[in-house]
Amino acid sequence: MILRELVGTAEVPGGAPLSLYRRGADYMISLGRHELMSTRMSGSEVALATMALERLGSPAAPRVLVGGYGMGFTLRALLAGVGPEADVVVAEIVPEIIDWAQGPMREMTGTCLDDPRVTLHVSDVIREIDDAAQGIEPRYDAILLDVDNGPDGLSRDANNKLYTGRGLSNARDALAPGGVLAIWSAAPDVAFTTKMASAGFEVDAVRVRARENGKGPIHMIWFATVR
Repeated sequence: MILRELVGTAEVPGGAPLSLYRRGADYMISLGRHELMSTRMSGSEVALATMALERLGSPAAPRVLVGGYGMGFTLRALLAGVGPEADVVVAEIVPEIIDWAQGPMREMTGTCLDDPRVTLHVSDVIREIDDAAQGIEPRYDAILLDVDNGPDGLSRDANNKLYTGRGLSNARDALAPGGVLAIWSAAPDVAFTTKMASAGFEVDAVRVRARENGKGPIHMIWFATVR
């Protein structure tokens, strides 16, 4: 049996600490007993990017906000699907997440954070959305959010602001016409689907397997298009 090894811990602003573990070649990030993400389950994180680009018509040079770096699966899939003129902003509020990506997980991360198309902000994605909604920054063609367990927040109470009516309205205002808001969740939430529609989006709720081989738990991704 290969034992799980603690690699590091991280403080989450306004939330409980995270732990990075390694078991053999696999890594996992946990919150207490909850495994938030793992290198063994990347399928739905990849789909968050690829399916959003499909809904945009696979543009070569979109402006995209990625909320939550995680283990970088969404970012790497996004970069693989866009051209050299794309503008990708990554907002990650936990500095240690980036340290882990550039340290113990560097072999998996590769050069995605050094890609010239990528601007990394160690900040709250809520602030990034608000800046675009208020015209301080240009609007986005897509906003991809994987910052928690979904609308039923787990790691940080402040994340719940993203899923309120006001938070969804801000996200809509931060998007260009025809833009896509994509939100990852560990589980379905019928009430949240209704809330998104009430915020002025056309909503497509898609169930996606956690593993890229089509196996594993079923996760949910909402793709909401500005009407």
